[in-house]
Amino acid sequence: MTLRVVLIGYGLGGAAFHAPLITSVPGMVLVAVVTGNPERQEEVRRRYPGVAVLPEPGMVFAEPGHCDLVVVSTPNRTHVPLAADALKVGLPVVVDKPIAVTSAQARELESYGPPVFPYHNRRWDGDFRTVRRLIGEGALGKVQRFESRFERWRPEVKESWKESRDPADAGSILYDLGAHLIDQSICLFGPPTHVYAEMDTRRPGAHVADDVFLGLTHPGGVRSHLWMSATAADLGPRFRVLGEQASYVIHGMDGQEDALRAGRTPREPGWGQMPPETYGLLGVPGRARPVRTDLGAYQDFYKGVVATLENGAPPPVPMADAIAGLEVIEAAVRSAVGR
Repeated sequence: MTLRVVLIGYGLGGAAFHAPLITSVPGMVLVAVVTGNPERQEEVRRRYPGVAVLPEPGMVFAEPGHCDLVVVSTPNRTHVPLAADALKVGLPVVVDKPIAVTSAQARELESYGPPVFPYHNRRWDGDFRTVRRLIGEGALGKVQRFESRFERWRPEVKESWKESRDPADAGSILYDLGAHLIDQSICLFGPPTHVYAEMDTRRPGAHVADDVFLGLTHPGGVRSHLWMSATAADLGPRFRVLGEQASYVIHGMDGQEDALRAGRTPREPGWGQMPPETYGLLGVPGRARPVRTDLGAYQDFYKGVVATLENGAPPPVPMADAIAGLEVIEAAVRSAVGR
């Protein structure tokens, strides 16, 4: 069976992070894209001939028998209403991160019955896959500290819902980049038992946090230190993982986002491969060696969705992890307010 997929939203998320992956995975076919933007409608028709273009999502929910899966890639405040509309008519749904603004909203989505797939694609970054593999192999010994960064130098504030002070927009960098960092730490070490946060609004004209540090304590004593910033005039290592026996340190970013933005797809040879000069180092001071970065594989998220819906396999990202991530964000806000 081939899953018929409708994609709602064709901004950066829909155009770069969903449509190219959906059309690259066996067992899926993109049958429609929902966007009311005329320019985006024309782009869909140009890039995906034969795919229906719909102006508004109500047309999907009015005739749910025409698809098997809905993908929601729209501004944060619309995630829950659109996902709920799909679930109420019996359609499973993929929802961009953050899956909801609050953990209570996420639990409500889960209660409708059909599967909900949180889209945390950064679990398939090549560098994170390498970290996960090295930890699983015991190459570091027992992990003591996990440091992870999404830092940028973007001192000018751009007009966007991501900069909105309305809580319903979930606009701060904590929801944007932090959702990825938190999910990766939960994936490795489980939900934390303690959360510490420092949240600042640094840029002139900014209304929401744009520079955040989180300290998480996980069961077993592992500590995650997570940095996310739009004001970093120097970029630290992407990962610095310290274990009892060795460390792993890698700089730079996984290349899949840039490749997708440039119009490439996972169907191309060499997808997800990083050049040797970007490899991270494994070892101890004075004795560290480069380790080849595992292939990045965002398409594997959608392969996991197919496996779940067709064969009953575990979901690629459990809803419990997405809910735990939102609970961390809520705890972080409380922690920062209390300082």
